[in-house]
Amino acid sequence: MRGKEDSVGDDDVSLFAQEVADIKPLKKSEIYLRKKGPQVDFHERQSAAIMVTEADRNHLTHDFVEKVDPNDMLEFKRAGVQDGVFKRLRQGKYGIEARLDLHRHTVAQAREQVYQFADDCMRNDIRVAILVHGKGERTPDPDNRAMLKSYVNKWLRDLDQVMAFHTAQRYHGGLGAVYILFKKTEKARLDDWEKHQKR
Repeated sequence: MRGKEDSVGDDDVSLFAQEVADIKPLKKSEIYLRKKGPQVDFHERQSAAIMVTEADRNHLTHDFVEKVDPNDMLEFKRAGVQDGVFKRLRQGKYGIEARLDLHRHTVAQAREQVYQFADDCMRNDIRVAILVHGKGERTPDPDNRAMLKSYVNKWLRDLDQVMAFHTAQRYHGGLGAVYILFKKTEKARLDDWEKHQKR
């Protein structure tokens, strides 16, 4: 003989079976395709996710940096860059393969642009580029003069892809621009090696 608890359990099961008798299961395709609310644009979400990932990778500072004067010359060279190479860069004797103009950019916008520009140059095997930062001498607030120039001076030093940079010649923007020498990519190194082998 079954106890009271067992009979209650059977009643519950029986009641449940009656309640769900008319329900039809969804097909597998319907389970994944049905959405509540407006249709979701997954391409938009993916683009946003990529932008967030890029921003997360951006290590360039947006905090205080050492100020430079609008008329200061900027120069930087990593160990291993030959003096002759740096001299030709300084004199503007290399062909410029890419250009970034930061006029009318905020510091936050410039930070993103410089980071992305360096990344793009490396992906496209660009060795020499020019970055126009302006002198910032017309800024009404004296404390903000040469602000972008000061940040560029710091950011380029913090980018591993940058081997050297120097204030441009007057015909390329002078004190408001810098030439940048980027690291050779593995592909460029291999191409150079193959050229030397053929000689």
